[in-house]
Amino acid sequence: PYGAIARLMLRFSLLAVAAATTQTGSILAPTPPMGWMSWERFRCNVDCTSSPTECINEDLYKTMAEHMAKEGYVEAGYDQISIDDCWESFSRDSEGRLQPNSTRFPSGIPALADYIHGLGLKFGIYSDEGTHTCGGYPGSEGYEEIDAKTFAEWGVDYLKLDGCYNNQTGYQTGYPKMGRALQNSGRNITYSCSWPAYLGDNETAKPFDAMIEAGCNLWRNWDDISNTWDSIVSIMDHWGDYGLSLQKVAGPGHWNDMDMIMAGNDHYGKLLTTDQARAQMAIWSVCASPLIMSNDLRTVPTEYRNILLNKEVIAVNQDPLGFQGVRITPKGSQEIWVRNLSGEQKAVALLNKRGTVPTNSHPNPYRRFIRDFTG
Repeated sequence: PYGAIARLMLRFSLLAVAAATTQTGSILAPTPPMGWMSWERFRCNVDCTSSPTECINEDLYKTMAEHMAKEGYVEAGYDQISIDDCWESFSRDSEGRLQPNSTRFPSGIPALADYIHGLGLKFGIYSDEGTHTCGGYPGSEGYEEIDAKTFAEWGVDYLKLDGCYNNQTGYQTGYPKMGRALQNSGRNITYSCSWPAYLGDNETAKPFDAMIEAGCNLWRNWDDISNTWDSIVSIMDHWGDYGLSLQKVAGPGHWNDMDMIMAGNDHYGKLLTTDQARAQMAIWSVCASPLIMSNDLRTVPTEYRNILLNKEVIAVNQDPLGFQGVRITPKGSQEIWVRNLSGEQKAVALLNKRGTVPTNSHPNPYRRFIRDFTG
């Protein structure tokens, strides 16, 4: 009766696992990272003449950071702004270092990082463990040490390392090489590896132990998300089918990444329904997936911002126990998902993939579910 939305309730608990550490010995990414990334909303738009407010340039990231700081996102836990592909020049500099496109990033990356840090946010950047990035810019294969050193000098806090223009043999050596370089860079840089996303569908056959040993703090497991309900459901189904295998490798410092959060994304002039946006937030949180938004924060409608800032759902996602939830019913139009939490609690999500929430539904559907479910 509640439509395409997952409702959360609390109650039960379990374990945590070791992970890559910071320069001072604490765990990097002790809870799933939260933040904002440009890719799914702004893609590789480098035409700043036709699209001056939507192209990949320093102004876009400054503007998004400002909205993060003033609209409650940072306070809610979204503490990072990340550049994705297409920020680079098509060539390295004379010393072999990556460099940004000088027209679109005239102030340079260190100045952009300083600006974002000044707003209380961490700064993330993108590269690729291949000869080129997916967008055709210089990749980091063979340049892991110099790139890690460059990122550290620039003030980077988070690296997403994609996997285009390489192969399985290259991943087995390249991702660990970048991991070692980051750990030796002198700066704490959270390491997001796309390694398993390039290894097919079967999660039971992927070398997660090697990824953890390589220092990966999170990894993209599977297909890229798109701003459609069908895409989101396909990812939910994949996580449900492989839940127990994925649960074994997730925990503080190493997370399975279901891909970006679509709430408020108006790419191509369309939005998910609010029910669908709530469902994605809920299942991602039960699955302890990173909550990385990709939307235009200047235009996110209030009802979608409220979904993104829901404290109860975020609390489930950020539970310090770090135990990934699973689907406990067969795949279907209606499912139950459960996550063990600290304090001998559980998070339970009832997911209905069909229908809509009645227009007179309670303004806080998560709380209404808790009330209705518990009586």
